[in-house]
Amino acid sequence: MFKYLFYIIFFISIFNYNSFSAIEIKARTAILQDFYSGEILYEKDPDRSIYPASMTKIMTSIIAFDLIKSGDLSLEDKFIVSEKAWRLSTAGFSSMFIMVGDEVSVENLLNGIIIASGNDACIAIAEGIAGTEEEFAILMTTKAKELGMENTNFTNSSGINDPDNYSTVRDILKMSHYLIKEHPEFYKWFSIKNFTWDRTGGDPIKQGNRNPLLYKNIGADGIKTGYLAVEKFSLASSIERKGRRLIAVGSGFETKGSRSRESLKLLTYGLTNFDLVEINKSRTPIDKVDVWLGKENQLNVYVKEDIYKTIKKAKKKLLKVTLKYEGPIEAPITKDDKIGKFKVVYNDELVGEYDLLAANSVEKVNIFTRLIKSLNYLIWGDV
Repeated sequence: MFKYLFYIIFFISIFNYNSFSAIEIKARTAILQDFYSGEILYEKDPDRSIYPASMTKIMTSIIAFDLIKSGDLSLEDKFIVSEKAWRLSTAGFSSMFIMVGDEVSVENLLNGIIIASGNDACIAIAEGIAGTEEEFAILMTTKAKELGMENTNFTNSSGINDPDNYSTVRDILKMSHYLIKEHPEFYKWFSIKNFTWDRTGGDPIKQGNRNPLLYKNIGADGIKTGYLAVEKFSLASSIERKGRRLIAVGSGFETKGSRSRESLKLLTYGLTNFDLVEINKSRTPIDKVDVWLGKENQLNVYVKEDIYKTIKKAKKKLLKVTLKYEGPIEAPITKDDKIGKFKVVYNDELVGEYDLLAANSVEKVNIFTRLIKSLNYLIWGDV
């Protein structure tokens, strides 16, 4: 037989909002995601091709972070600055101001990329890792495809103007999500507001982070600005508040001011119009199910994924979970055996389905005990 266990997880209260008509963001293209649930809360032409400008540097950083995580690169490693890298230290480019022949640590180069947005630091780290910037760009594009960035191609490490260096806000979002999820310790660097480079042959240079949202005391902690004359202003941003994180990406803002205002408007929309519901923490027992012919009569079950859902505050919706399994479950049972399905239903619509797994093993009872249990079941219906 099939058992169904229903639990009311969350009931949305009525808030003092009269309507939630979609907001209008003054950008050519934009997208907003609830980080933990992965749900898209707003989008405007999100697959339109853009020139990502300095948002390209997110991927440059990711390549380095991945190598550090795997042990193939160290923050203490030093790379020699080439003439090509140095040429981007001249006026007119975002620069860390490194000099030809300098031996600069990976840590300093990453600070120069993340905080000072240094194009020169991008080339230095690209050449240090891959030999040439062209080879490094191949690594970047390969990683992009791995992350499902289907409409992205990288030809350089900095995002300087190149018609073949293109992406979309949806793809930049995927890249940003990976950065935050897989490299939380390094992601903290994106919230640092200034960096001082003790350059060779001159006084130290102190530069501030170009992300305007970091200075607004709203919980923003990243990610990266961008600008190209052909693309106008762009920003990948993230905010964390009261256990929630949102990621927004926009491109084609007309001015620096509108980039800041519209990005904040988008993030605020997500915070004020939606709630995040934590349904399950990975590997935490959810409930017990009955066991047949086992040394234990019940078994803890769990789901291995963290499960979150984002729900509009304006509607009264009922969120339910269903444990569906054919039971009682016959022993022997091995830990992590698939027992059934864990289903999440919102507004009578299935919004998630996950494997329901055994939290522990249960051995089968001996033949004599099995005989007694079988007789009891035949006579009394007792499992």
